[in-house]
Amino acid sequence: MEIYKNLLNTIEIKGAAYLVLLDPDKISDAKLVPFIHHCEKSGVDGFLIGGSLMISGNLDSFIDRVKSTTSLPAIIFPGSINQVSPIADAILFLSVISGRNAEHLIGKHVVASSLVKKANIEPISTGYILVESGKTTTAVYMSGSLPVPRNKPEIAAATALAGEYLGMKLIYLEAGSGAEEAVPNEMVKAVAEECTIPIVVGGGIRNAQTARAKVENGASIIITGNFFENENNWDLIKDFAQAVHFKLPIEV
Repeated sequence: MEIYKNLLNTIEIKGAAYLVLLDPDKISDAKLVPFIHHCEKSGVDGFLIGGSLMISGNLDSFIDRVKSTTSLPAIIFPGSINQVSPIADAILFLSVISGRNAEHLIGKHVVASSLVKKANIEPISTGYILVESGKTTTAVYMSGSLPVPRNKPEIAAATALAGEYLGMKLIYLEAGSGAEEAVPNEMVKAVAEECTIPIVVGGGIRNAQTARAKVENGASIIITGNFFENENNWDLIKDFAQAVHFKLPIEV
């Protein structure tokens, strides 16, 4: 419960938490350490680690490099049951509750549960809701699940509430990596008003104003990833962090 409690504490103190996704397939070894240092000094609260395919590299060695570079939490964001490592601090135990594919609702979790226990890392049960984003994302394709329509916030809200009643600790509204459009503010608000657990929002967030809007509508954790694969955008990380941390004074 240590990492989950850490997230709750960060939300309480800062207003919301800001996590950056590190995809081993998308960031080179040469850029990893300087990027992490840049995130640290910019106010990032922790890292999600994982990807839909994980074609290149070794997850253990990648997480080890992250852990040797920073004391910020390293949380696995798994794209498959193979993405479990004892080196990580925690893992999002994701169930695609927006879909009807039994394998991604519970099937793969049966196999993964013993791996997570053996790895002795903290599982954070997360209701994963895929949201229509203007194109077919990797998450939608790989899960074989239809996303929730953008104009149906009531479906997302009811799905999220069901996830909370099933014991989920987080609800993750996911537009997807490289999404054309972020999760609609109306949907974030509808879900936040219905649930009492933290709402995570990711995908398609390309500026600090969008991140702030998600927080103002009830998001407790903001995730960015694809946008910062471009090194030219790194200087904007601080703006994102300050937008998310609305309880903290703005640093000049």
